[in-house]
Amino acid sequence: MTDSIVQVKGLAKLYGDVLAVENVSFAVRAGEIFGILGPNGAGKTTTLEIIEGLRQADAGTVTVDGLDVRRQRRAVQQRIGVQLQASTLPDLLRAGEALDLFASLYPGSLPRDGLLERLGLGERRRTYATDLSGGQQQRLSLALALVNDPKVLFLDEPTTGLDPQARRSVWELISEIRRDGKTVVLTTHYMEEAETLCDRIAIMDRGKIVALDTPRELIGQLTEEGSIECSLGDELPTDVLNDLSGVVRQERLEQTVLLRSVDLNGTLVALLQLLTERGLPLNTLQVRTPTLEDVFLSLTGHRLRD
Repeated sequence: MTDSIVQVKGLAKLYGDVLAVENVSFAVRAGEIFGILGPNGAGKTTTLEIIEGLRQADAGTVTVDGLDVRRQRRAVQQRIGVQLQASTLPDLLRAGEALDLFASLYPGSLPRDGLLERLGLGERRRTYATDLSGGQQQRLSLALALVNDPKVLFLDEPTTGLDPQARRSVWELISEIRRDGKTVVLTTHYMEEAETLCDRIAIMDRGKIVALDTPRELIGQLTEEGSIECSLGDELPTDVLNDLSGVVRQERLEQTVLLRSVDLNGTLVALLQLLTERGLPLNTLQVRTPTLEDVFLSLTGHRLRD
């Protein structure tokens, strides 16, 4: 999985005085799930739309499967599948009819009924698209993006608005699509989604790529081992907690305290000993190892959903 099927170099996009995408470069390997992770407004969707040929960059180049997106846009769009962040189908269009319509736009397409069956919509082929549940509508959007049997599938926030069960169902479908040999490029602001699905992740913030690696390597770059979140009341002053073994900083989160530590075991032992000595209760306690949320906070200085 070393050959790059998507190459982005020096991409930039300006909206008025706002630089939405600034000097973005990355390559996507054939057969991988590549994620662009960042908050709303980070430039993820703009970047994806430029790669898809839906929006023109002010600077930079993009190639997909060896084709220049700017000069060979139609040829590129025949080889890719796109699920937009939001899309609307006509009210009186049934699921099967929507697939027939999209299939008619390509010189070749996958069999309609087989695709609907695979995506769990076989019994919904005659259901109006607007009458499908949220999860079923996402499955139909995936079917429409796959109808031309694309080499590269682009998914913009594919599970936004779905309940946890529907979200995991879509994750399973995306993983299955990759196992078929397709390349998947997706944007997301869900940490768990990125960690679960993606082989590599580009973290994007304020129009720039601030880090790019596998989830494991990104997390491994943190010097902190993790954090301890606990509810202690107001009895312990800030300086006492900062002096605990391993603590590098603390954050106050409403009724709880988050202790960032380079030595989780040492911090936990010291905290419990301190509480015992002072006769103070420990109302809640949660210990967690580093996540992509911690990586994002370390790189940008703010949380993903701030």
